[in-house]
Amino acid sequence: MAAAAAGAGAGAGTAQEKQFPPALLSFFIYNPRFGPREGEEENKILFYYPNEVEKNEKIRNVGLCEAIVQFTRTFSPSKPAKSLHTQKNRQFFNEPEDNFWMVMDKVYSSVLQQCYSMYKLFNGTFLRAMEDGGVKLLKERLEKFFHRYLQTLHLQSCDLLDIFGGISFFPLDKMTYLKIQSFINRMEESLSVVKYTAFLYNDQLIWSGLEQDDMRILYKYLTTSLFPRHIEPELAGRDSPIRTEMPGNLQHYGRFLTGPLNLNDPEAKCRFPRIFVNTDDTYEALHLIVYKAMSAAVCFMIDASIQPTLDFCRRLDSIVGPQLTVLASDICEQFNINKRISGSEKEPQFKFIYFNHMNLAEKSTIHMRKTPSLSLTSVHPDLMKILGDINSDFARVDEDEEIIVKAMSDYWVVGKKSDQRELYVILNQKNANLIEVNEEVKKLCATQFNNIFFLD
Repeated sequence: MAAAAAGAGAGAGTAQEKQFPPALLSFFIYNPRFGPREGEEENKILFYYPNEVEKNEKIRNVGLCEAIVQFTRTFSPSKPAKSLHTQKNRQFFNEPEDNFWMVMDKVYSSVLQQCYSMYKLFNGTFLRAMEDGGVKLLKERLEKFFHRYLQTLHLQSCDLLDIFGGISFFPLDKMTYLKIQSFINRMEESLSVVKYTAFLYNDQLIWSGLEQDDMRILYKYLTTSLFPRHIEPELAGRDSPIRTEMPGNLQHYGRFLTGPLNLNDPEAKCRFPRIFVNTDDTYEALHLIVYKAMSAAVCFMIDASIQPTLDFCRRLDSIVGPQLTVLASDICEQFNINKRISGSEKEPQFKFIYFNHMNLAEKSTIHMRKTPSLSLTSVHPDLMKILGDINSDFARVDEDEEIIVKAMSDYWVVGKKSDQRELYVILNQKNANLIEVNEEVKKLCATQFNNIFFLD
């Protein structure tokens, strides 16, 4: 990723030659105000990856980013350069906070913004670190976080879903949703220290009390980092059978994913990750308690000034565990009933990606599996690239629009943007013409999206 600016910057570069997949060449964060005079340039650099790079090269790279942003400000004071493309690599610039900059080219631009959001979730803002302990503390936090986080970036698997950074919602009938709502109300009443709750099933969100942007990055952390580390072998399949009998000595299948590993150990540590939410407003620091039973996971967030004790964790376990286990069984049962009713339709001729900017809901029938290191799609990479290109076109204008592309051999790619929603459809229809393709997409909108796309 790359960054630059009058103020603090963060930077990154990616290798962009045809024969190589994109790779992170450099990533840096700096603030020009910390080294305004000649001979002080090194003071600007708050974090630089890779650290082995010779000092003068670091200074030269930071200076180049700074110069490009300042130069482009001349022509566009409110929107300076966002990226620099050279023959061998690309650099991207972004300003997440006043005088702090980062950026990347579309997919990478989104990755860069997520880097900042993930840092902020666990550390708070750059500015707050400066207020708490000056440049020294900020450097320490950046080093500690990004040294580990950059190793988890897999640029070669980034695609349209990374641009959206959306949330996959679990489909539910009204009665089961009300059961979950009732469960959350009971838990918040029993555990009065809980400020916010989120409920997920099968890695999909069902309910959240957090602000949308905070839930968006927390959802990414849960589904790409925390849950994969704790996956239970017997529940790895999407529709694992529920165990019917519960052993007499075990009343439930609940366990902590954060916090104490063994509640029977009197020395068990009750340490929970600290997260920061509402940083533009009330700036709240919270402990993140994640508790799971079978495929259901509930996140309880409590004020960070309260230190959970082992007794509190045992009480939470005894209250939440049995009820969450029953609820997880109910959800699974209802989901399987609904699936049987809808029936297993034959493989449709189209695949789609849908995203709603208002509630961040995303749905993809193109992705068979999406993890940080792997994007397993059922379509050719060239078709995925066309989706990215259509998205870039949509981003340039505010109006609703539709784009239809005739791709290789029998494929058509359709993009629709309407009222804060985007739909991308890939159709495989031999000898189809434009009118027939348009009709197929209309049918899809009617059956899958209740005619929310009215463009003709």
